[in-house]
Formats: sequence, structure tokens, C-alpha cells
Amino acid sequence: MTKRNRYSRRTKHNPATEELAKLAGQLSQSSCRIEDEFWQKRLATAVDRLLAGGDDATLNGTLDYLYGVSDRSYDELADMIEACCETRRPDTATPQDIVLFAAPLLAWSRFGIPSGPIAPAHLDTLRVQLQAHVFAAETKIGLTDYLWSPDQLPKSYSETTQLTDRLAKAALHGKNVHLDASSLAETTAFLSDTRYLIGAVAAPRGEPLFRWQEDDGSRIEVLKQWRGQGGEAIRPLLPACAMELLLPQPYHAAARDADRASRPYSLRAAVAFLQTTLNVAASDLRAVLAPYHDRQLEEFRIGFTLSESSDVIHGVVWPLLEAEDEAADMPAQIEAVLREAGLREILVLDHRFPIEYCDDCGAPLYPNPEGEPSHAELPEEQAEAAPRHLH
Repeated sequence: MTKRNRYSRRTKHNPATEELAKLAGQLSQSSCRIEDEFWQKRLATAVDRLLAGGDDATLNGTLDYLYGVSDRSYDELADMIEACCETRRPDTATPQDIVLFAAPLLAWSRFGIPSGPIAPAHLDTLRVQLQAHVFAAETKIGLTDYLWSPDQLPKSYSETTQLTDRLAKAALHGKNVHLDASSLAETTAFLSDTRYLIGAVAAPRGEPLFRWQEDDGSRIEVLKQWRGQGGEAIRPLLPACAMELLLPQPYHAAARDADRASRPYSLRAAVAFLQTTLNVAASDLRAVLAPYHDRQLEEFRIGFTLSESSDVIHGVVWPLLEAEDEAADMPAQIEAVLREAGLREILVLDHRFPIEYCDDCGAPLYPNPEGEPSHAELPEEQAEAAPRHLH
């Protein structure tokens, strides 16, 4: 799960909600590290109790209640929930620090992006590359034998906690976790999408977990080596796909970074797809950009047309994430990505559009140059070779 905008709404309070809100408020007002640790310990105990009981309703209800409060109460609680979900500190013979991690990658393909079980030989190769380039020398890791799609990630904090528990036990012994694929959701086929390797890393308490924590390590070098060596190991899992590996990180941070990186990547993938499918230059394409609102600004949608036509042939959704709102200059960011991809004609519409979807297939409707909501349809001769979901 990733932190997202929350709507202010009336939340039914219970004693657990009151306790969480009070502890988060006290932590947000703390003015020294020792006091921080005092409140963090009590807040962690309260959150752990709710996670153990699967009480996501209270956790989410308290976040809803705290969203928009002037102090840092919301951020403190959200950070603590994530920490309790993704970290373990078992008092084994040698006390350990364990963190759930994700290694995201961005991919696009005309033929579908695979997800699913990873064969033991491929998993062994990935383990070797992760140990060599991403994690510190004294660590052990446990991996799931599955390439996850966003549809299949844990849907709640308590589900994330259960996954961490399974992988933490595996990591202590350097083993893998077998996933029952039948228990996971179906993967929707998109032109561009994210895939995840998920595991847990364990180190003796207080020792480095990641390679960049070591004296001679850096995040830049880790990413470089992972993209080079890890990319070759992953490539057999993603035939006929263009891909870009992102930095493996603790689970929630990795998911947020993947959400952010997937937005410009999806635009670049769309331009490359249209160039290869229609045999046109990027300069022969036009992009129409417009803001879409529900109760507030939710996303931007970009409709692509040929320069001499008003027919929308492809579309991309650029959602707002985390604390982004109308004050963020998203159109400028989107336009910069499109121009880097080679487009010359970009039309920015500034009036509010309602969020609309096709009644027949449920796909988003995109703006055409006249500001009308339109279904994205490739020319008939190219449509059959393209993925069903083009956004």
C-alpha cells in the first residue's frame, strides 16, 4: 500500500482510534530524540496490536481523521504503520533486523507483460545478483517465487504484515517462499506497467542491510550494478518487453517510487508504441492534456492523436500521488516529458473535466483537440496487434 490523498470525512471514533490519534499527536509535538523514542514505542505497540488483529478499519479510520491536521500527526502515524508492517526485530540467538523489500521494474510491450511464478533456477540467479549488488555482505534474504503485478500486491496493512511474517522466517534461513498463484488476483494487461520482486532481508541487529550502508557503497552504484547485472537476470522473465529497473528498497518506499516513476515511463512508452505500431515519427503525433476532477483534482489524462486528425488513438492517465494537488505544476512536468520524447504539438486544456469511463468496456475517456471525451481507438489495421488496455 502507498500513502495517497485522503478525503476528509466523518469517522466513527472508538477507543483505539482515540489512542492512536493521541499518541501520534504527542509524537508530532516531541522536541527531542529521547521523547521521540518514548512515544514511538507506545505508538508501535498500539499499531502492532491492531495489525495482529487484522483491524485495518481502525488504522485507516484514524488516518482519515488525522488527514489535514495542521501538525505532523498523520505523517507520524502513516510512517509508523508502514514500519510495523515491513520490519521485524526478532530476538534470536543473534538478534536480527529484518525488512520487507521490493525490487520494482517498469516494462512495456505490444504483446503483454508477463507476471507469475519464477522457476527455481531463475530465482537462484536473482538471489545471487541481489546479494552481490544490492544487499550488504552479512545479510541473508528470502524471496517469493513470483513476479508480482500491481493488482496482486497486498491490499491492506494486515495482508502486508502477514507477508512480512512469512518472508522474515524465510530470510533468517536464506530460503524462499512459495506462493499459491491461485490465491492472487488476475493481472490486467496494460501497454506499460510495473512488476515487482518481493522478499525480506535480514542482518545482525545494527549491521548494514543494504549495500549503500557500507562504507564504500552508494545508491547510485547499487542502481547501476543492479540495472546491468540484475537486468540480464530478469530479462528471460520478460520476453519481448522493454524494461527499466528501479532501486530495490524497503517495500513501501519502493512502491511509492515505482508509482512516481511509472507516470513519465508510461508517456515515453506510449510514444514509442505509437511510433513502432503506426510507423510514424514522434513529431507526427499530437498530445492533448486535460485535468480531471471528482470532488477535487484526481488525475490528468493525455489523449494522443495524429497531427492531422482529431481522433484519439491512444491515452495515458497521470494520477496525482501523495500530497500533490492543484498547486503542483503537473502540466509543465507532463509537457516536458512529452517534448523529451519528441512531440512538438502539445495542447493543454485548462477547464475541468469530469472523470468518465466507457460504458461498454470501462476504459477511461480521453480529451480530443476539441475538448470532447473520446474513446482511444487505434486505426483498425493496427488495433488487433495491440493490448486491449491502452491506458
